[in-house]
Amino acid sequence: MLRALIAGAVVVMCMLWGAGVQAADSFIVDDIRVEGLERISPGAVFNYLPISVGDTVDDTRSRDAVRALFKTGFFKDVRLERDGDVLVVVVVERETIADLTFEGNKAIKTDDLVEGLKEIGFAKGEVFNEAKLDKVLQELKRQYYANGKYGVRIDHEVINIDDKAVEVAFTIIEGEAARIKQINIIGNEAFPDEEILKLFDLSTPNWLSWFTKDDQYSKQKLSGDLESLRSLYLDNGYINFSVDSTQVSITPDKADVYITINVTEGDKFTVGDVKLAGTLIVEPEDLFRLVYTRKGMIFSRKALTATSKNLTDRLGNEGYAFANVNAIPDIDEERRVADITYFVDPGQRVYVRRINFFGNAKTRDEVLRREMRQMEGGWISTTRIDRSKVRLRRLGYFEDVSVETPAVPGTTDQVDVNFTVKERPSGNLLLGLGFSQSAGIIFNTNVTQDNFLGSGKSVSFAFNNSEINRTFRLGYMNPYWSIDGVSRGFDVTYSETDAGNTNVVRYDTKTISGGMTFGVPITEFHFVNVGVSYESTEINTNPLFLDPIIAQFLLREGNKYDIIRLQSSFSYDTRNAAIFPDRGVLQRIIGQMTTPGGDLRYWKIEYDSRVFIPLARNYTLLLKGLVGYGDSYGDTTELPFFENFYAGGPRTVRGYEENSLGPEDIFGRALGGNVSLVGNAEVILPVPFLEDLKSVRVSGFFDAGNVYTSEQDVDLGDMRMSVGVSGIWMSPFGLLSVSFAQPFNDQSGDEIQRFQFNFGATF
Repeated sequence: MLRALIAGAVVVMCMLWGAGVQAADSFIVDDIRVEGLERISPGAVFNYLPISVGDTVDDTRSRDAVRALFKTGFFKDVRLERDGDVLVVVVVERETIADLTFEGNKAIKTDDLVEGLKEIGFAKGEVFNEAKLDKVLQELKRQYYANGKYGVRIDHEVINIDDKAVEVAFTIIEGEAARIKQINIIGNEAFPDEEILKLFDLSTPNWLSWFTKDDQYSKQKLSGDLESLRSLYLDNGYINFSVDSTQVSITPDKADVYITINVTEGDKFTVGDVKLAGTLIVEPEDLFRLVYTRKGMIFSRKALTATSKNLTDRLGNEGYAFANVNAIPDIDEERRVADITYFVDPGQRVYVRRINFFGNAKTRDEVLRREMRQMEGGWISTTRIDRSKVRLRRLGYFEDVSVETPAVPGTTDQVDVNFTVKERPSGNLLLGLGFSQSAGIIFNTNVTQDNFLGSGKSVSFAFNNSEINRTFRLGYMNPYWSIDGVSRGFDVTYSETDAGNTNVVRYDTKTISGGMTFGVPITEFHFVNVGVSYESTEINTNPLFLDPIIAQFLLREGNKYDIIRLQSSFSYDTRNAAIFPDRGVLQRIIGQMTTPGGDLRYWKIEYDSRVFIPLARNYTLLLKGLVGYGDSYGDTTELPFFENFYAGGPRTVRGYEENSLGPEDIFGRALGGNVSLVGNAEVILPVPFLEDLKSVRVSGFFDAGNVYTSEQDVDLGDMRMSVGVSGIWMSPFGLLSVSFAQPFNDQSGDEIQRFQFNFGATF
């Protein structure tokens, strides 16, 4: 008993000494003084100190205070002392981390390692706490485990620079990455292993694994793959499908990973009755048109989700922005049928009080407001807001556009629509140097003010010089010449062209032109453009290299022409972006005709079609078609040779030299023709590791095309074709496009060019 009492007394004395409290008696704190601070502010100490002026301090409060300050991790020693009725807090600060160094890391960049440690509070300038080192090492190992390197070894050394700072040096031996040796699916009967594994991001080693790293195990990737597996079954009628267990095992040498997934498929269900319930603001007949599920179909979770979104969007267009649609299946296990009820809760109709714009320091509000399809005072429409956002993006004045719809304080049925834009420089001085296989070295100067004085009007001056042409151009465009969105533009151009450098017949042209155009929006997606221009053209040729067809035309019509050209186009455009779209349609018909009274009378018409069809897993199918026809009328006997269509090259049929297809002159150079047929099919592919980079596009393509003359029968068997791959990069220095094509159905004499590229040319 006596020993216990003595031991207890010793413990109490030690605790009092550790707390550093000189007086055992409690006292009321009249003031608090902090000593020993060098880098940490007194305010930080007071924030964590659980004692304030006026509090009574005793042994318990002292111990709690010391623990609280130690817990911050800022100090390696803390004492509490008493100076009369003043509580003195004496601290010794921990060192700060002056530097973090890494040696031996190759698989993971140093910046990524530093960022991971920063998230757990271990970074340059932070207080060094040795107790955190174990957590730091675990974080570094976690990053390496995520990259499949389970054999990684990490050593560390703390180097004292002085009494106030330390350097922490990490030495990393990465080892080899563990590879997925096998993925086993157990319990699957409806779908074979091969079909399931095609959906997975994880894979056993293949010839692309060195690049894609898909054979390196990742817990996050496995979670995504399991969700893909669930979707496969739930979208094909297996309502009761479940993943029972997942085992991931690593061999003792940490080189191979084995993954085993156990599943229970259950029975396959079909859709029974489909009903709508709840508050049906819109007529049921209209809503049923948006329902994808029908009686007798295979049950599909994807169809249920898509239907719920369709119904929600439809209600959103009626002002019910916060509508909620839940798909509730009623499962009959015996009949293996699921009756589906879509329960509709529209909520309250919401109106727009104000539309506000933020971030447009240069651009006037009216320029943004005239693009709005959502009106103030009307009920909110998600479709109109989304369309307004797209129209702002397509102006080209902003790097980014975001929109929010905060509720108006004090109301339950009003919101504001706030558009926030990030302006890009609207005035550009571009000095460019580029190269293309067809045009050679290209020098261009372009002074453009797309948003002149914030008015939305465009003023530009351009000078381009290459082995093919030299061009001077002055342009002006007012996109809202009228309040209805009718645009008006003026254009003056001088150009010199050496056609012989483009693989076609040898001739030079000098052209001076000036014109005016009008653009008229018919609907949100339909546009009409009309224009008139005057052109003066002079043709110069070398008699030694003159084809008889060209010579006859020049003999009849002369070599100088003054014409007035009328132009018109009709377009239908639903693309979701002006550059690199991935969905939508562009259909365009372009016609031009010279007027009577000019030196030449002819007309041309072209049909341009582009269809972007989204496919699964970020793939897009692009179908393009271009058909052109031209002819003369009146006293002019044929379409002028310098207005002919041409084919071949990166913009039409890749794998053949630019402008090389079709009829030839007696010297074997392309003459072109008045009939053009070109078709392209491309599958746009996701770029590994660059999915979020919008300036790069890669595709596999099939091209076919040729040009003909009216005297020829258009024979589709003469179409030149090619298949290959292409890439486009909108770099800060201009467009870079490359392609590699394998021509087929080519004929003797065709000029083949499998690898083609352009840099700095016009997109």
